[in-house]
Amino acid sequence: MAKITFIDSQGTARTVEGEAGSTVMETAIKNGVPEIEAECGGACACSTCHVYIDEQWRAQVGDPSPMEEDMLDFAFEVKENSRLSCQIKVSDELDGLVVTTPSRQA
Repeated sequence: MAKITFIDSQGTARTVEGEAGSTVMETAIKNGVPEIEAECGGACACSTCHVYIDEQWRAQVGDPSPMEEDMLDFAFEVKENSRLSCQIKVSDELDGLVVTTPSRQA
């Protein structure tokens, strides 16, 4: 299991455990993390699971795919470190990952 810290738009941090093979979005939903809406259920068909990857984790998480970049065009407050949490697979290598949610989702 990997520990993932979600920081909401107000600065409140919640650290939860994610199962390897699941996604960061699934981990958020399973643990009741606020500000992750996930309207499409993880199909990369919306941008309601938008998060910002902490700078120290960007290289390990990697860049978005072209399809994910297209969906991020619909997100609010997109930054260079924006990702859709449904597209990030939890692994032991991501133990300690920190993500922040924007003030609103698309």
